[in-house]
Amino acid sequence: MFEGGHDELPLPRGAEPTEVLRVASERAESGARVILATVLARRGSTPSTPGQKLLLADDGTCVGTIGGGAIERESLLAMRALLADAHAPPSRIQTYKLGAELGMCCGGGVDVLFEVLSSAIPALVVGGGHIGAMVAPLLARSGFAVTLVDEREGVIEDGSEPRLTRVLGDFELVGRTVPRHGVALTMTHDHQLDQRVIEWALREKFAFVGGVGSRAKLARTRARLEAKGFPPEDRERIRMPLGVDIGARSPHEIAIAIVAELIAWRRR
Repeated sequence: MFEGGHDELPLPRGAEPTEVLRVASERAESGARVILATVLARRGSTPSTPGQKLLLADDGTCVGTIGGGAIERESLLAMRALLADAHAPPSRIQTYKLGAELGMCCGGGVDVLFEVLSSAIPALVVGGGHIGAMVAPLLARSGFAVTLVDEREGVIEDGSEPRLTRVLGDFELVGRTVPRHGVALTMTHDHQLDQRVIEWALREKFAFVGGVGSRAKLARTRARLEAKGFPPEDRERIRMPLGVDIGARSPHEIAIAIVAELIAWRRR
């Protein structure tokens, strides 16, 4: 999301450290990748104060301050790079010499802690039938930020649950807001719709793409993908049938098997 030069860096919304922490928790719970910068120490004359905080998330959220000017610009560049690095370390400390390195007339030094916050893995579940209705809340209770979507009237039930959003609508429109480093699952009432979801999720580069179905359905799905020019590496990474092999039969058992596979994938 954050590509380009310095001029394209986001402008932070001013906020006190407690507000920055609140927003960080909220965005992480929603499934966004979040980087938090905290001023640890200063030496000499600087615009930064220990304890100041700045947040940058991959959904564009930018809140707080660590002093403004060149120190904040350089920190935002570092935070943007961390967001783009899937293998970034969980934390690191950067020392900035404001005069010698950044050309700031105050000339002191600042130590900044950068932290990659653990966030709920975003998951789009397409299909609110018997299995989808059980998979979505179980995934949410297991630490995923889940969006359950179905376009059929009367299928999506009302309800309020942490990390679970239920939406009546088109999966492509709803899925625009789901971060691509997450999960896309299809378990609809229609095989052709399942095929559309899988093709869309592969094109959108979701990290995990899977569907409910048999091995025969997987073979047909891959054959259609091959006919449409999808490369072998995309065709091979589809997970179908979904779920750990525990001999599941009922919707509840199948949901447990699916969530178990996703927990294992997340841990790896």
